[in-house]
Amino acid sequence: MPHSAAHLAVVEKPLAEPAPAAEVVVLKFGSSILRDQSCAPAVASEVYGHVRAGRKVIAVVSALGGHTDRLLADARALGLDHENDLLPGYVALGEEKAAALVAIACDRIGLDAAALSVRELGIVAEGPSEHALPVSLRSEALRHALAQHQVVVVPGFGAVGAKGRVVLLGRGGSDLTAVFLAAELGLDRVRLVKDVDGLYDRDPAAASGKPLRYRRASWDDARRHGGALVQHDAIDLAQSRSVDIEVAALGRADCTVVGDHSAPPGPSVPDAPLKVAIAGCGVVGGGLLQRLLKDSRFEVVGVLVRDPAKPRDVEAPAGLFTADRDALLDLKPDILLEALSEGGAGHDLIRCALERGIDVASANKQAISRDPAGLADLARARGVRLAYSAAVGGGAPMIETLRAAKSAGPVKGFEAVLNGTVNFMLTRLQAGADFADALSDARVAGFAEEDPSSDLEGRDSAAKVRLLAFEAFGRTPAEADVPCAVLSEAFQPAGPVRQIGSCFRDNDGLRASVSLDVGLDDPLFQSLDGERNALKVYGEDGRVWACKGRGAGRWPTTESVLADVGDIVRARHASLGHH
Repeated sequence: MPHSAAHLAVVEKPLAEPAPAAEVVVLKFGSSILRDQSCAPAVASEVYGHVRAGRKVIAVVSALGGHTDRLLADARALGLDHENDLLPGYVALGEEKAAALVAIACDRIGLDAAALSVRELGIVAEGPSEHALPVSLRSEALRHALAQHQVVVVPGFGAVGAKGRVVLLGRGGSDLTAVFLAAELGLDRVRLVKDVDGLYDRDPAAASGKPLRYRRASWDDARRHGGALVQHDAIDLAQSRSVDIEVAALGRADCTVVGDHSAPPGPSVPDAPLKVAIAGCGVVGGGLLQRLLKDSRFEVVGVLVRDPAKPRDVEAPAGLFTADRDALLDLKPDILLEALSEGGAGHDLIRCALERGIDVASANKQAISRDPAGLADLARARGVRLAYSAAVGGGAPMIETLRAAKSAGPVKGFEAVLNGTVNFMLTRLQAGADFADALSDARVAGFAEEDPSSDLEGRDSAAKVRLLAFEAFGRTPAEADVPCAVLSEAFQPAGPVRQIGSCFRDNDGLRASVSLDVGLDDPLFQSLDGERNALKVYGEDGRVWACKGRGAGRWPTTESVLADVGDIVRARHASLGHH
């Protein structure tokens, strides 16, 4: 059965109607966002949110902060003051380096990403070598990369001139790159991610009085008030090609839309940091703590651990740690991020938080799968939000895929590779490693717990099967009704093998299992190396929905929790009447 390379896609059976192409978005990240290489994970987070929603992303990046000026100084010190046509080729290396770093950050969290060079991107421009204007796109490489990958990271600012040499598109030219690509791909808008949340009637950093923010701004308003925020060549091209420009901040849904129409600006109240409590500081909890301590949108108020005095691999104030569950909740966090390793304690903590009116995002499948319907009912009754995408599939958006399939029609069933540790070990075993070495390698890689029995006995996958069944059918098979094959030292793979969790309608009941599928011939599941996971959802109408991604490890799972946090924040804003 054919499958899409997209993270979240519809896959059709042979002879069915072709699947609709995934929506493509163009996002641009400037040097104010990519101040240095430590900022690349935040850019990858922004990209991940779009991919999780079923889109393919072209990410246009500027050089890291200050890098362009250093490269210009290098080239001018060694080159002529005139006819310096080789300078752009050197300066454009800054954007190519940034593109490679962002693609690496995307890969770390499980996105299938590619980075193109200026020449591979194929924008052709005319005019002065340091301020040329784009005129055409040799799009073969870009379109091929989009077909093969979820994310294509491309350098802004650079293009290819008439003589075949690299030229530059003027200062701020990455804006122009993004607008031009959106226009050439037939898109009606492009999103420029800046260090401010939109266009103001005066500079928010320097102005006296209270600057007012536009929700909609005309092209002339953008030229008048945009200053250096949006390159004027980019505004001119967007107007001539009818491409609206969204000016937005990292992690914010609201923005200024620059286009044909304007609306009077109004006051914009900056959001106070949301108070976040984290339960657990292991693989996932530690990753969340590391990311959120650096994010000014959040204030980490406490971290629940067994032993507050234990040394940890994340630098954090010692006063954050507590072993007292009630003391943590008494801090009145806005959101609880639950990443405990034990199901019963996690379930009880989630219930207590929901009872107190605290939003919850959980990565704990054992906790959620105990009673997903009861937890969902409690959240609704208290008017709060419960999210648990990270509990299934790590960085693979399995919950979102199932919900998308179900919204299109009744679901017949699903099958999936659900455990990154076991898939990693099976990959090693097939390559000739013995069982003990494969398990040791999984521990060193950060996938296997000290006690891996839940993974090896299939109980981890069974909990995820039960959660996915709840999403697919609104009910959950009992634990005893999900038979599990055990991966042990006695198992000797004779060919392709994967641990497959599945659940299908069976008359009025459900038929679920976790099996070791030997002789596997499914190309999607066969393609999963290491810790990668994948899901196939079978609709009653014959359509098949699929997704894949890294299913274990700190960063993919952390990213999935952070995406849930983003969804919760947007829902909070909507409920408060924010735009």
